[in-house]
Amino acid sequence: MDDIVKQAMHKWPNVPHCYGWLGLDARGNWYMRDDRAQAQGRFASGTPGAKGSLLQHAKLIDFIQRNYASDTEGQWYFQNGPQRVYVELECTPWVWRVASDFQVTAHDGTPVVWQSGFTDEHGWLYAQTSHGFGLVHTQDVAHAADAIEQGLWSVASTARAALPTQFGFVASPQARQATTAPAA
Repeated sequence: MDDIVKQAMHKWPNVPHCYGWLGLDARGNWYMRDDRAQAQGRFASGTPGAKGSLLQHAKLIDFIQRNYASDTEGQWYFQNGPQRVYVELECTPWVWRVASDFQVTAHDGTPVVWQSGFTDEHGWLYAQTSHGFGLVHTQDVAHAADAIEQGLWSVASTARAALPTQFGFVASPQARQATTAPAA
């Protein structure tokens, strides 16, 4: 986490958390979700416009990725100065890139070590790595398949609906907040 972020957290320790305004898609892209996007539905709904606006500013994306973490309940967030901005996940908290030499990196470029693989009922490929659990990027499934065919990596079957519980993450902190927040 950036030092400037840590300083802001110390200076303003009681800033309310933010829900629903940032999303990470199944290809490792970040989206800003304004009120209009949120009114279209959940980030992962597939409804046109619900994802919001694709972030393209490289320095902003780098800042988000340097300050991306999870809380003790498995909710992923971006620590934006003193404010915690919870992230809506289209699929998983990480998206893995697999190179032709089977080197694996996270969507933020961090090198990771493949530990175990999983496929769901739709044929999607996931991996538990030294950095956590995530989806293999669609463009890199062929490289991962080569490693599997060569016996370098093994895979087990799992159910997509079981992934958040099985791997300890919350896909929609906003939906969770809505069901656990006290009534006004």
